[in-house]
Amino acid sequence: MLLPLATDGESGGFHTPSIADFFPPPVLFEGTVFELNRLQLVRFVAAAVLIVVFVVAARRAKLVPGRFQGAIEMILDFVRVNVAEDIMGKEKARKYLPILSTLFCSILVFNLTGIVPGLNIAGTSLIGLPVVLALWVYVMYLGAGMRAHGVGGFLKNSLFPPGVPPFLYVLLTPVEFLQVFVLRPVTLAIRLMANMVAGHLMLVLTFSATQYFLIEAGPSMKAFGALTLVSGLVMTLFEVFVAALQAYIFVILTAVYLSLSIEEEH
Repeated sequence: MLLPLATDGESGGFHTPSIADFFPPPVLFEGTVFELNRLQLVRFVAAAVLIVVFVVAARRAKLVPGRFQGAIEMILDFVRVNVAEDIMGKEKARKYLPILSTLFCSILVFNLTGIVPGLNIAGTSLIGLPVVLALWVYVMYLGAGMRAHGVGGFLKNSLFPPGVPPFLYVLLTPVEFLQVFVLRPVTLAIRLMANMVAGHLMLVLTFSATQYFLIEAGPSMKAFGALTLVSGLVMTLFEVFVAALQAYIFVILTAVYLSLSIEEEH
């Protein structure tokens, strides 16, 4: 599996990947309000695949699951048991399981498009989608906290931690404000995007180098192509791990933020 060579419009030679890879030119409906580039098409494809997979799984669900249904149930059980119930408890987890499962599966699929031949870029590698997901979480945990405690109670629990001498609130309250209302959504979005950007650049670098050494470089340099090819395959496996890990981290932090919002004291 060779990723497309990152080029700057010139032919020949080795061209290193750059941030320009994440801003591809339009490929459909150019010049209209419906203009789409390759990254946006990748997101549509990933979303369509995810919807189809779960619709098919739901319609073919049986009491004794087959391999396909078993794989889907294993993913959902992982989110339910290892994320929602472990952090929020069984009673509270039930209410928030749909959002946690949706986030995990969506982020995982969007992340994995970075290693799919023909797509070759993660749908979460540009800040727009991570920001949308982070804002969804932001609205959810603020709304959950305000429903549980009222606006005043939520602000009191969030900005004035119990058990702290009052004079320390001068220092702690601004920090808590930044953490609850600014840093949580910002770090959720940036962490996800940064990891996918780094993974894409490393994959393109290794496979572009492989293409250069095997096809364009002189005979004395072709042996390096084997080394970069192995490195690319290793990076592909590592990118699968990172894609799953980032989906897990995102949904774990979401569960933590929801739990902090609805509990009485933290």
